[in-house]
Amino acid sequence: MLEINNLCCGYGSNDVVKEINMFVQDGERLCILGPNGCGKTTLMRTLSGIIPYKGSARLYGKELREYSRRELSGLVAMFSQLSYVQFGYTVYDTVAMGRYLKSKGRLGITTEDRKAAGEYIDRLGLSEISDKPVTELSGGQLQRVLLARAFAQEPKLLILDEPLNHLDISYQIALVELIKDWSNQDKRRTVIGVVHELNICPMLFDRAVLISEGRKMADGSVESVLKGDELAKVYGTDVRSHMRKSLMFWE
Repeated sequence: MLEINNLCCGYGSNDVVKEINMFVQDGERLCILGPNGCGKTTLMRTLSGIIPYKGSARLYGKELREYSRRELSGLVAMFSQLSYVQFGYTVYDTVAMGRYLKSKGRLGITTEDRKAAGEYIDRLGLSEISDKPVTELSGGQLQRVLLARAFAQEPKLLILDEPLNHLDISYQIALVELIKDWSNQDKRRTVIGVVHELNICPMLFDRAVLISEGRKMADGSVESVLKGDELAKVYGTDVRSHMRKSLMFWE
């Protein structure tokens, strides 16, 4: 599905991500791990078509840079951390925007689009607030709306950029389950994401790539990476020991 070779990207002349290589198959759920400033978000923005790159990043055999913005929107959706919402669109209108991104140049949305938007609003438990402006929602409600919009695009690849930041644990768990359910509905649906919460990683992902200073340090199953020696080296602390100590309180 996605083949990356010698990928370098960043801002201006400064490469933040350096010579990354990896292959992602249809249906994988891949987590990108690493400390702050290592290039995780830069990589996610590059795979979403926002940031230019050097090297190769081929989605279904075609370079990302060769897709038009609308073509790419039909294949890739990005769901990021909670951000300030400036315009007071309703919940329904916001979710329906996902269908417009998929419309390939049509003006407006069709009856089919409206049906799909309504289905995702129902699935994510937003029906009772569908006419409410998004500027009046709580953080957890807004994240569900933005996730429903991403689902409404019906992408092949869902990119997550720290979507759980600033959310209470109940909302974090709910969003993880919603993303897993969406992925499991079609085994060709692929998820690549960044999360800071290492304890969440095994709940959602089956593969992990560990990055340090823009370079790939480890790649394998979530278990092998989280329990591997490189994790402590990259984070500069004994992560496994810390996790065990924190869990002892609940035993």
